[in-house]
Amino acid sequence: MKNILIDVAIQKEKLDYLRSLPGVHVEVVDFTDEQKAHPKEILKDKQILFCLTPPLNFEELDSLEFIQLTSAGYSQLFGLGLTEKGIRAANGQGVSDIAIAEWSMAMMVNLIRDLRGMIRNQESRIWDCNARYQKEIYGSTLGIWGYGSIGRETARLAKAMGMKVHVLSRKVAPQPAMPEFYHIPGTGDPDAVLPDAVFAPGQETDFLKDLDFLVLTMPLTNNTKGIVGEKELRSLPRTAFLLNPARGPIIVEEALLKALREGWIAGAAIDTHFYYPMPADHPLWCFPNVIFTPHIAGISVNERIWDIFIQNVERILADKPLINELTAAKLRGE
Repeated sequence: MKNILIDVAIQKEKLDYLRSLPGVHVEVVDFTDEQKAHPKEILKDKQILFCLTPPLNFEELDSLEFIQLTSAGYSQLFGLGLTEKGIRAANGQGVSDIAIAEWSMAMMVNLIRDLRGMIRNQESRIWDCNARYQKEIYGSTLGIWGYGSIGRETARLAKAMGMKVHVLSRKVAPQPAMPEFYHIPGTGDPDAVLPDAVFAPGQETDFLKDLDFLVLTMPLTNNTKGIVGEKELRSLPRTAFLLNPARGPIIVEEALLKALREGWIAGAAIDTHFYYPMPADHPLWCFPNVIFTPHIAGISVNERIWDIFIQNVERILADKPLINELTAAKLRGE
């Protein structure tokens, strides 16, 4: 018998199906976005945890064997010693690829056309047909830093809109076939054929110098924290826009603020942040050339992540390979 603890938004049909599986017992707690502690008796004898973030009293899950995260990011697992404890984990890679790629495309169109400026004009009843509101992204160069599933879906949409795609990645190779990773048919770039140019680590300056847009799509790890700093931002053309739907600390905070204040870049769209929630007095709220969204580029818990979780429970029961399983190196933040 596998005892399962559910700490996510409920999909009733999926939950009913999970409960119908032989060999499992399911307990559900009220879900909120905030990390919290659970009563010790709820955590007792639970082998499987389905959550966004582990509970504050994680150490009381003394029977835990597997964690399924709802998010593609997994930095919330760093420092828990999962590998040493023999606890396996999987993430939500693939679940929000479409939504985040669409957010990126929307942000690029809105930035290049200065939608914020047009809205300010509308609110002030100003009729202004300035040429800056009439630009297009067709023919521009998009740089994608990190070429996982989100980067690949962003590349697919960008190519469909006539953009050139440059990629900087540790490796650009075909994605592993199912069942190892969740993939929505017809999306992404499984065979890595879409980039017009590919750059490797050590070629950051060459990668950045000709871009019109830079989208960050790598996970937050010990190696990527602060990877975009003053040198990288100064390497971008002054006409380039920066988009971050990945994780806030990938960018050095003070370097980003300085770049915006001094005009090293044309503007930015930021969905992931340095603080949660961002303080009301933080400067990023106020830049007229910044679109600021509250970490909503992806989609909330939905049927896709429940599908991954249910498949993984069935695979655990059948002793089969898991979908989206995180390696020991990833769990260590490497």
